[in-house]
Amino acid sequence: MTGDMTVSVHSGNDTSGPAIRTPITMANSYRLPDDPASLDWSGTDQLFYTRNTGANQIALQTKLATMEHAEDAVTLASGVAALHAVFFTFLRTGDHVVVSDTTYEATWKLWSHLLPQKHGIEATFVDIADADAVAAAFTPRTRMLVAETIANPTTKVADIAALAALAHDADALLLIDSTFTPPPMYRPLDAGADLVVHSLTKYINGHGDAMGGAVLGRSDLIDRIRAEAMVDVGGVISPFNAWLIARGAITLPLRLQQHQRTAAHLAQVLHDDPRVAFVAYPGLPSHPQHALAAKQFDGRGFGAMMAFAVRGDAATQNRFVSSLKIITSAVSLGHDESLIVHVGPDGPRVAAYPEDFRRWGHLRFSVGLEDADDLATDLTSALDATFG
Repeated sequence: MTGDMTVSVHSGNDTSGPAIRTPITMANSYRLPDDPASLDWSGTDQLFYTRNTGANQIALQTKLATMEHAEDAVTLASGVAALHAVFFTFLRTGDHVVVSDTTYEATWKLWSHLLPQKHGIEATFVDIADADAVAAAFTPRTRMLVAETIANPTTKVADIAALAALAHDADALLLIDSTFTPPPMYRPLDAGADLVVHSLTKYINGHGDAMGGAVLGRSDLIDRIRAEAMVDVGGVISPFNAWLIARGAITLPLRLQQHQRTAAHLAQVLHDDPRVAFVAYPGLPSHPQHALAAKQFDGRGFGAMMAFAVRGDAATQNRFVSSLKIITSAVSLGHDESLIVHVGPDGPRVAAYPEDFRRWGHLRFSVGLEDADDLATDLTSALDATFG
């Protein structure tokens, strides 16, 4: 199997029984062998207890690893559980990490507060687009470099191959959160990343009805995460969520085409409207990393996430959102329906954001699968209502 759609349809599908699709195994225990004394009670290579591993988890992991060009994958209860699993497994008190200064809020909280205060692991936040600053941030104690392919929420694009070279020169691991850029749009492992994290809740599931996370990479690294962070910490994915996400992943390549095609159109619509203060979308030539994105993603699109603001204060942004009829005001992203959330210009993370974000705040916009013309009309009608 080589084609993206063929892989997404068939990989990980268990056809050993009469059904042609992997069934849901809603069991927390499996039948033990005749001599259970031979079992490793913390083992993950045999079905006997779902906290150690489950049939639907295995099927999902196989599908994701094949789609991501990874040797192996481990799936967990959420994207944040996946991030924590990596940090828990590979970092110890006294270690140092270099972290992008623009990340998902939970990642930022883990490194600005929780892990340094509770476990004595030091973090240095750095502009991931400045290679000299990244290189200067490494110390002899640096064990990991953490970044996002497209940063949440500013859409800053990271040069994965360049970051991999810097990390490996320092004998550190490169962890990339690729939630905004799922396969087949982009595969960070192919560019040199050691580990890739996805919030499966987002594009890979794609339907806003299941939560999960995954870490993908070399087998030796994934084996450690599975043994150290999954079994005894216990953040395992449920069988039903694993089944739902595996089902959603089947249509991921098709959905991504629609998401990205519509996002490119809407970004231009917003960019051309004088009532819009700014639009941050890697597909626009005005984006600071547009050239890098075009080279790195190599014709596979620019994602379907953008940030923008209308001209006005917070009340104006809220009035615009309230005037939308199709686009839903809600958190999360990568769903079948378009989602928007207003975030103000204040807060501890905002200091690293571009000037427009600090001046206007921003609306994080996840473009869904609705008809592009309907979404464009919804946006312009809401602008008319806001400023009319």
